Amino acid sequence: MAAVPIREKLAILADAAKYDASCASSGAQERNSLKSKGIGSTEGMGICHSYAPDGRCISLLKVLLTNFCIYDCAYCINRSSSNTRRARFTVDEVVRLTMAFYKRNYIEGLFLSSGIIRSPDDTMADIVEVARRLRVEERFAGYIHLKAIPECSPDLLAEAGRYADRLSVNVELPTDEGMRKLAPEKRPDGIRRSMAFLRRKIDEESEPSTRSEKRRTFVSGQSTQMIIGADATSDAAILERSANLYGSYRLRRVYYSAFSPIPDASHALPLRKPPLIREHRLYQADWLMRFYGFRQGEILAGVADGMLDLEIDPKLAWALRNRALFPADVNRADRELLLRVPGLGARTVTRILETRMHRRLRLADVARLCGSIAKVRPFIIAADWTPGALLDAERLRERVVAPCRQLVLL
Repeated sequence: MAAVPIREKLAILADAAKYDASCASSGAQERNSLKSKGIGSTEGMGICHSYAPDGRCISLLKVLLTNFCIYDCAYCINRSSSNTRRARFTVDEVVRLTMAFYKRNYIEGLFLSSGIIRSPDDTMADIVEVARRLRVEERFAGYIHLKAIPECSPDLLAEAGRYADRLSVNVELPTDEGMRKLAPEKRPDGIRRSMAFLRRKIDEESEPSTRSEKRRTFVSGQSTQMIIGADATSDAAILERSANLYGSYRLRRVYYSAFSPIPDASHALPLRKPPLIREHRLYQADWLMRFYGFRQGEILAGVADGMLDLEIDPKLAWALRNRALFPADVNRADRELLLRVPGLGARTVTRILETRMHRRLRLADVARLCGSIAKVRPFIIAADWTPGALLDAERLRERVVAPCRQLVLL
């Protein structure tokens, strides 16, 4: 068999990595300027963007070590029975590509995942070796995110944590039942053991040393990815699982990846439109749990089918179901209630609390602080404003939700 040129390997393995949403949002309409007169493309893969703790946007080389895999997960394009073109990087090739891209200022780091070849230990050993060589031999100080292989040796996970900035172990699907049905060769218990080991290691290594007050170097956190839409799990169950994952493993982030049907006649799952808007609503609900003080159970309380409203954001949907808690007085309400007002973000609430220490806020003041007042107005009281019967209006939803319209470039 003729050797695959490294440029072709990069095209294959960068494209195969696009289904991993653990460092960027997944899914976009396919557009390519090569097919028309224009600039840019959404089809080409290889460089993605992530964000540092200080808010900086970081460009990453995002590739798989290989898209060969011994598992046959029904939802995965790289499953063993899939009729897709295969390739495999050597450790040396990934190291050379990363350094070459970095020296040309194309990237600031590496995101490396892989299909499973031979065994979890063999695959993880190659991933760790890439990170080791970059850190030790090339003295690479950029960002490295490694996808940890479940059920590999704890020693390999520990070594990976010494070289990477972030590790992630995919939980794959929201429920164990879904795993048994769609990925029977993978063991949910093994995934949980790997995540639990990483949590213990992160906790241990974050403690000051007995000899020094300096913290020892180890991976700063872990994240996970959950595929949604491949089975019939409700949004309420997905959010419950996410809340448990955050609490049990102290995750930095749960990434939701909309199931993308694979154009393969042998595919075992029904081909349907990818639920990208559902993915977006789940991210919004996740944000409410992480930064707005919402408990998982209350976001969808009272919703019979346990599914998020696809037409409006989760906070507005919750507020419409709980009108008795409003209106909130922007000059007197506590932070917790203000965070639940539709249209008020966390930064805006902080600015409201700071400003009202010096003077009473009028509706125009709130408008200047939040940018758009249309969604906020029915749910607040200001010095010169009260919503009156507006909050109880039967068609309040239609009033606060602007109709969508197609933008036209002139």
